[in-house]
Amino acid sequence: MNKNFPDYIVVEGPIGVGKTSLAKRLAETFNVEVMLESAIENPFLPAFYENRRSAALPAQLHFLFQRARQTAALHQTDMFRPVHIADFLIEKDRLFAKVNLSDAEYDLYRQVYERLIPQCPAPDLVIYLQAKPEILLNRVLERGIDYEKNIDAGYLKNISDAYIDFFYHYDASPLLIINTENFDLVNGQENYNLLVEHIRKLPPGRHYFNPQGL
Repeated sequence: MNKNFPDYIVVEGPIGVGKTSLAKRLAETFNVEVMLESAIENPFLPAFYENRRSAALPAQLHFLFQRARQTAALHQTDMFRPVHIADFLIEKDRLFAKVNLSDAEYDLYRQVYERLIPQCPAPDLVIYLQAKPEILLNRVLERGIDYEKNIDAGYLKNISDAYIDFFYHYDASPLLIINTENFDLVNGQENYNLLVEHIRKLPPGRHYFNPQGL
């Protein structure tokens, strides 16, 4: 590991933006642990995408319990500061809850969230990936997960807007914002190499990554 590389990096962004693929690639590059949320393990997701209102609460609570277990494990090992890369930020769980739950459901969810989530170390860097809803939709359909065929552009726009608002106010960690529409950080090599070098040199604060401008 390069000593200038952050110890704990989170890659975040809306559905289909490529956060999991980029997190895996960064972990492979630096031979470190990667912590991934597993949507495929959520038994309520197929029903949720068939009818979001009817299955929103159990789907959301399943994700909350899953993310809480993973985050608690990270907290328990924090004294040793192992290097981690993750494809989720625990605080974003509320983002999806606000979009998908009714007011009464969200109040119940919030009570569970506040009792369940441990105090965890803030990431040394959050990478926030962006793309337009229509691009996200194309990427979701291309990956061919059966139950995701029911996702529509309107839902992706709501999620994208919620992410924009969330990260507009986010200041718990250094933040690197990347619009992924014009370059491929998952498969392309040149822009990916530029990103890795950019991360090494990144000072604290809020920044934007644009390979064409480097």
